[in-house]
Amino acid sequence: MTPSEAITLTQNAVILTLLLSAPVLLVAMAVGLLISLFQAVTQIQEMTLTFVPKIVAVMATLLFLSSWMINKLVDYTHELIVNLPNIIR
Repeated sequence: MTPSEAITLTQNAVILTLLLSAPVLLVAMAVGLLISLFQAVTQIQEMTLTFVPKIVAVMATLLFLSSWMINKLVDYTHELIVNLPNIIR
């Protein structure tokens, strides 16, 4: 395997990781922002108010996007296995 192939392989893995984690992180960030605005407006400073909605939103996002995420991971794994002889060389 040449250095450029190793870089391409690593680059694809990093891009896939970012692609799979971005929706969950964006939902958690958006819910956190909305909860912070709600707390600022109502002056309620309850700690559980920040965690419970984030957990529910992240779980709902994972449930909704899990099939897409699994398909992406399976496609990437299949690509790695098919190209394994070229990688080992």
